[in-house]
Amino acid sequence: MAPSTKVSLFSRLRTYFFAGVLVTAPIGITLYLAWLIIDFIDNRVTPLIPARYNPETYLPFSIPGLGLIVAAVVLTVVGAFTAGLVGRWLVSLSERLMARMPVIRNVHSALKQILETVLAQQSKAFRQVVLIEYPRRGIWAIGFLTGDTVGEVQNLTTDDVMNVFLPTTPNPTSGFLLFVPREDCHVLSMTVEEGIKMVVSGGIVTPPDRRPKDDREVPRIPAASPEHPEGPTRQIDAA
Repeated sequence: MAPSTKVSLFSRLRTYFFAGVLVTAPIGITLYLAWLIIDFIDNRVTPLIPARYNPETYLPFSIPGLGLIVAAVVLTVVGAFTAGLVGRWLVSLSERLMARMPVIRNVHSALKQILETVLAQQSKAFRQVVLIEYPRRGIWAIGFLTGDTVGEVQNLTTDDVMNVFLPTTPNPTSGFLLFVPREDCHVLSMTVEEGIKMVVSGGIVTPPDRRPKDDREVPRIPAASPEHPEGPTRQIDAA
């Protein structure tokens, strides 16, 4: 076999190999992570089911996802129960009990406020991706709007500022809370999911520019300075 033929065959096999990795890796990793989550919930919920009501007691094999289904049903039933008069009274009673515990009340209050804000139907938290200059002028970073700044922080500033969560790469669950002037938050057209993918991949996965063609012809945003005022920005929705 000629050397050129060997090189061509090796190059083709390498191409096929990487194509196989690109096809199977995302599917395999997704299924693996889903299995880890389901297995984690099953291992903690299934042992709580009484043996007489546990189908695995009568079957020679385990049922994947049984704990997840039971947890979903229990949460739904609890939600329906708390919607009634007795449920609201019990919730109010538990809230008063939590408020009397020195350390637990702070943790409970913070968690409740965060969950109510994120899960609220009209919540604007993490609904927009913004481009800000960080850590200095001329260097840009992607952040997520979490709402309007209120309270003491806003009252002590002369600008109308926004709460911006600046995630770290490749772990977007950690990051920094920044209070950025509204005019310095440049809202991007990409979705939050696309922004998270870009952060996790370290910029390898970059969403396309979906803005109208006329908007793409607008000059790029200049670095803010007395000589270079801010360029046009998109409207930021009120949180």
